[in-house]
Amino acid sequence: MNFHRQPNTYVSEVHLKISHLDQSIQFYKEIIGLKILTKTDKVAHLTADGKTTLVVLEEINHPIRNTGRKTGLYHLALLLPNRMELANVLYHLLKSGYPLQGASDHLVSEALYLGDPDGNGIEIYADRPEDTWKKNDGTIEMATHPLDAEDLLSQRSSETFIGLPSETIMGHIHLQVSSIQESEEFYQALGFRAVNRYGHQALFISTGGYHHHIGLNTWQSAGASAPTENEVGLKTFTITFPSDEERKASIEKLEKIGAKISLEDNQQITFDPSKNKIILSI
Repeated sequence: MNFHRQPNTYVSEVHLKISHLDQSIQFYKEIIGLKILTKTDKVAHLTADGKTTLVVLEEINHPIRNTGRKTGLYHLALLLPNRMELANVLYHLLKSGYPLQGASDHLVSEALYLGDPDGNGIEIYADRPEDTWKKNDGTIEMATHPLDAEDLLSQRSSETFIGLPSETIMGHIHLQVSSIQESEEFYQALGFRAVNRYGHQALFISTGGYHHHIGLNTWQSAGASAPTENEVGLKTFTITFPSDEERKASIEKLEKIGAKISLEDNQQITFDPSKNKIILSI
C-alpha cells in the first residue's frame, strides 16, 4: 500500500449525502464492516482502524434519490491489505444475503461491488502484487473478467468476520463526469497522470504508478449536470498531498486553468469541471 502515502497524492476520504443516518450506519457496520469513529444527530465518521476517517455519512433534509444519470459518485473503493481479507469479506457478504452488484477480476486487482441503502456504489478490493501488473510505456493493463469466487474463497481464514481489517484504506474513487477531456486537464493540474483508457468514455489516473487513484467515466453522464443539493450521493472527497508545497503548486496550476479555490472551515476547496467538490488536504 505504498501508493497511498508520501510521496504520492491520493484520495483519502469520501463524504456521502444519505437519507437515513441510522439505516446507513447499520449497513456500513454490519454489511461493510466499518466502525463509528464519531457521531452526531446528522453526521457519522466511519473508520477501519479506530483513528482515520474513511467515509463520512451525512443525513440531509428532504432527500431525493439520485437517478445515476448525473455527475458525481460512481463508486468509492475500500482497499484491503491482502487477498485473504477479500475472501473473508466475500464469505461474509454471501452469508449475509445482501445482494452483490458484481464481482470482477481486473488483472491488477480482484473486486466486489455493491450499493448502500441510498444506491451509493461501493467497491471492496484487494490488489495483486505490483510485480504481476503488465506495464507498457506508462500504461497499466486492466480488464473486467469474472471473478473466480471459488478460488478466492479457498483463501479465507477460519476466523469469524468481525469487520474490515484495521489496514483498510480508501483505495480510490470512481467518478461520473460530463467530459473526459476537461476532467483530464483538471486532474493533471493536481498531479495525476493517465495510466489506462477505455476508449473515449473512461479514464484511470494516478500518481506514483498506481493502477488508479481516480477513475472517470461518461457512461451515463456525458454532458450531464451535477446533482442538486438534496440528492443523495457524493458531497465531497478529499485529496491528500505529500506536502503543503506540492498542494500550493497544484493550486497555482488549477488557478491557471480557471479553477476556483476557496477556504471553508479552514479547508482548501475546489470543484472539478463536473462540479464534484474536492477538499485539498495534506
